[in-house]
Amino acid sequence: MSLKFFSADKPKEMKKIYEYTIDAFSDSPDFNWNLDEIKREVKDGWSLFGVTNEEEEIVAALFFRLKNNSLLTKNTGLKINHQGAGYSHEIKNFFETKAKELKANSIKHYCRIDNFRMYSLNESHGYKKTPSPVDEEGQIVEWVKPLKAKL
Repeated sequence: MSLKFFSADKPKEMKKIYEYTIDAFSDSPDFNWNLDEIKREVKDGWSLFGVTNEEEEIVAALFFRLKNNSLLTKNTGLKINHQGAGYSHEIKNFFETKAKELKANSIKHYCRIDNFRMYSLNESHGYKKTPSPVDEEGQIVEWVKPLKAKL
């Protein structure tokens, strides 16, 4: 099992991710899954990455950006036929590697309040849920993982 992560900052790459994943990823954390919204996220400073498996099938889309020394992260869910393969753990490791590359002090991950699979995953990777939802509707929660400073 090995995932490949690719930057999708060009319109053609964004469209490829959108078209391949439209049915599976329609409940992304804080926006509607459509091409205009994806482009807006990128324009607002989020980096978009696609994730492919060994068969080169897109299995997820990731967003991240550095803000106030924290790496902010969110991702689509995995397609149902890829759940349980360890891909979510690889995605968490990717975010941690990115955070270290960018010298972030912490990682903040956002997910829907009803995404209990993500709750378990976040806890297993050392994240702690903050007390209150971060959006007006109360549907998005924030998880924080402090990163150890190198001595």
